[in-house]
Amino acid sequence: MSAAVAVLPGGVPGAMPARPARRAVAVVALGAVTAHGTTAEDLWEGAGAGRVAISAVEHLPTEGYTTRLGGEVKAEVSASPVSGTVGGFRDRSFDFMFAAAGEASGKAAIAFDAVPPERRGLVLGTCNAGMLSALEWYREPSAHPRLPLYGPPQSMAESLAAHHGVRGPVLTVNTACAAGANALGLAADLVADGRADLVFAGGSDGLADLSYAGFNCLGSLSPRPAAPYAADRSGLSLGEGSGMMVLIASSLAAELGLEVLAEVRGYGLSADGFHPTAPHPEGLGAARAIRSALEQAGAAPEDVDYVNSHGTGTPKNDSAESRATVLAIPGARTDVPVSSTKSMVGHLLGAAGAVEAVVTVQALQHQTVPPTANMTAPDEDCALRHVPNAPEQRPLRLAVSNNFAFGGANASLVLGLPGAPSRPGPAGDIRVVVTGAGAVTAAGRGLGAVEEARRSPSAPRGLGGVPVRRVQAPEEHPYVSRRDSRRMDRLSTLSILAAGDALAEAGESLLAEPERVGVVFGTGIGPMEAMESFYRPVLADGASAANPGVYPNLVYNAAAGAVATHLRTLGPTSTVTTGHAAGATALAYAADLLRTHRADAIVATACDVLTASVARAYAGLGVPFRGGLALGEAAAAVVLETAESAQRRGAAASAELLSHATASDALGPGLWDPRGRGAERAMREALELAGLAPGDVAEVWAADCGWEEHDRPQREAVQRVLGPDARRESAWTAVGEPIGVGGLLRAALAARRLGARASGGAGTPASTRTSGGAVVVSASSWGGTHVCLVLAPL
Repeated sequence: MSAAVAVLPGGVPGAMPARPARRAVAVVALGAVTAHGTTAEDLWEGAGAGRVAISAVEHLPTEGYTTRLGGEVKAEVSASPVSGTVGGFRDRSFDFMFAAAGEASGKAAIAFDAVPPERRGLVLGTCNAGMLSALEWYREPSAHPRLPLYGPPQSMAESLAAHHGVRGPVLTVNTACAAGANALGLAADLVADGRADLVFAGGSDGLADLSYAGFNCLGSLSPRPAAPYAADRSGLSLGEGSGMMVLIASSLAAELGLEVLAEVRGYGLSADGFHPTAPHPEGLGAARAIRSALEQAGAAPEDVDYVNSHGTGTPKNDSAESRATVLAIPGARTDVPVSSTKSMVGHLLGAAGAVEAVVTVQALQHQTVPPTANMTAPDEDCALRHVPNAPEQRPLRLAVSNNFAFGGANASLVLGLPGAPSRPGPAGDIRVVVTGAGAVTAAGRGLGAVEEARRSPSAPRGLGGVPVRRVQAPEEHPYVSRRDSRRMDRLSTLSILAAGDALAEAGESLLAEPERVGVVFGTGIGPMEAMESFYRPVLADGASAANPGVYPNLVYNAAAGAVATHLRTLGPTSTVTTGHAAGATALAYAADLLRTHRADAIVATACDVLTASVARAYAGLGVPFRGGLALGEAAAAVVLETAESAQRRGAAASAELLSHATASDALGPGLWDPRGRGAERAMREALELAGLAPGDVAEVWAADCGWEEHDRPQREAVQRVLGPDARRESAWTAVGEPIGVGGLLRAALAARRLGARASGGAGTPASTRTSGGAVVVSASSWGGTHVCLVLAPL
C-alpha cells in the first residue's frame, strides 16, 4: 500500500513516512495489592487456590448499608510519597498504586536501566481516582489546601511518573469498571506502535464511603461474599487494591534476557449504547468487544483456552455476560473454562481489569485455571463451562480477560504465551481526516461563535470568587428528549449537543453502521456537579439519603455512555482524563483506533463544567486569576474518519490529522518544566512522525491560557522548534481556559480554518487564506503532560 500523501507548503506533495510494523508486546513484571496481600504472589496464592478474602470492612463505617463486607486490604501498605505533600493525609488509591508499581518496577529493574526516561510511558486506569483526597478537602474546612490537586485521575499518573522518571506518554483512562483493562490495552498500543519502549500499566482504586452509598442505593451489594453465576447470587462485593504490569517490546525483552511472562496480543472496546448502568441483556456490545480483541490478536474463538470473566455477581450482569461470552467464544458453553476473580477479592472498580489481567497472566504461567468461589449450583441463565470453588490444571496458551462497565463501556484483553496461535492482521497505513466538528462554549453554539468572540470577547462572570466563562445548557435539546435530559448532568447534556452537531456535519450516512463508529471522551475534572449533588445529602444524612437517579452520573465515562446511547455510536468507546490535555488526548486516541482498523469513524468529544467548589479549589492552589485568565466551561467534538470511509460516503473533509505525540516533564501534579522542554519534545516528535520540517508549519494553535508562568514555556518551546516568527493562534480570550476541552477545541478551529483556506472561503483571515502548510495544535495538562497534534490541508 502506498504511503499517505500530505500537502506541503506551495502545494508540493510530500510522502509521510510509512509506519513501521507493530511490535509484539511482552509482560515482564507484575505487581499487585489486594485483599490477599501486598504482592502479586500473594494474589495468586489466594486466587489461584480459590480462597475468599472478602470479610468485614474495618476502616470505613458501614452503618445503613445492606452489607458490612468488602475485599479490604488489611495488610500494611506504605504511605505514598504524596502523603508528605498534603500534611500526612493518606489516599488509599495512591498508596496501593505506588506499592504495586514499586513491586513491578523492582522486578523489571534491568528494563528500566536500559530504557531512557523519554522512552518510558505510563497508562493508569481508575474509577474513583483521588476521590478520597477530594472528599477530605470537601468535608473538612481545615483540610490541606493542596488535596484537590490530587483528586483528578491524571494527578495519580503524574505523581507516579515523577517518582519513576517517566518522560514519555503519561495517560489516564476512566472507563469505570473497564478502566484497568482499557489502560493495559492502550499501554500495549504505545509499545506496539513504537511510541514507548517500556510502559507501566494498570489500575488502582480504594474503598470509599461514596462507592458503598452508591452501589447500596442501586441495590447491588450482596450481604454475603459475591457468588458470580450462582443460582442464589445476591449482588456484588466491593473491593480495593491495585494491579500493575511492566510492558516492553518482546524484541527488547529478548535482548535484555528478560523472561516473558505473557504477551498482550490484542484488546477490543465497544459501547452498549443501551443504559447508564445495566448491560445490554443479550450481551451484544460485550460480544463485539471480545470479537474485536480476538481480531486484533489474530486469534480465532477456538484458540481461546481460558476466560477470566467480569463476573460481578449481580443477576443482570452475569446473565448478559454469559450470553456475550458464548456469542463471541461458542466453546465457553461447554469446553473453554470461565471463572471470576471477583468472587475472591471483590470488585475493584477501575483496578478490576488490571488485577484480573495479573491473575490471567499467572494462570498462563502456572497452567492453572483459578476458580469461581462461593458457587453452589450455577444459574441456568449463565450457561458456561464454570470452574467452581477449586482450581483446575490444564494446558493454557491463550486467554481472554473481560471487563464491562457503567455507561456501557466494554473492554476485552487477549493475553497469550509466546508462540500462542496468531494470524496476520490487516496491514497498511490509514489516513485519518476530519469530517465534522461541533462546539458549545460561553460564546455560544458552534465554532463560528468562538471565532466571533475571539474578535470581540466579553467579560467573564464570577463563580466561587474566580472569573469563569460559563455555558448555559439549552432547555430544548435537539438530540435528547426533555424527559431524558432531566436525568443527566450538564456534562452529558453538553457532550451530546457538541457530538450531535459534529456528527450532523459529517453526514447521516456515517451512522449507517453504528458498530463502526465509536466515541472517545476527554475530561479534565469529570462529573463534579453530579458528585457534589450526590454526596451533599449523604454527608448530611447518611446512606439513606443517597439518590439512585444521580449515582450513575458519577462515573467519568457517563457522558461517553450518554453520547453512545443517544447518538448510536456503538463502536470503540473510551474516556481519557489527561487533565487540561484530555481533549487533545481523546483526538489522538481516536486517530490510533482508526489506524488500527478498530472503526471507520470516531467522534472525539471533550467537556468540562464547573462548580463553585471546583473554582474555589483552583484559587486555593494559587492559580493567579489576573491578566485575563479565567476558567471556562465548554464542550467540543471532532469527527475523525478514515479517508477511505469518507471517500466511500462522498463526505467532505476539512483537514487530515497527520500525527500526534505526547511527552511528560515528570515533575508531578501542578508542576511543569519552566523551559518547556517536554512541550518541545512532543512537538518535535509529532513533526517527525508527520514527515515534516519546521518550515512546513504555517501556524500554531498554542496551549496559552493567559497565565504567564504557564504560557512562557509554551512560547519558548515553539520558538526553539519553529523559530521566533511562527504564527501563533489561541482561543482563551473568548472561552477562558476550558480545562480538558481546550486542545480539542483548538484542533476543531484549526481544521475549520484549513478547510476554509483550501477553498478560499471566509472562515479564515485573508492574510493566511492562500498560504499552505500544516498546523500544529498544542495542549498541556497543568502537571507537565504535553500533547501535540499535526493537521494538514487536503
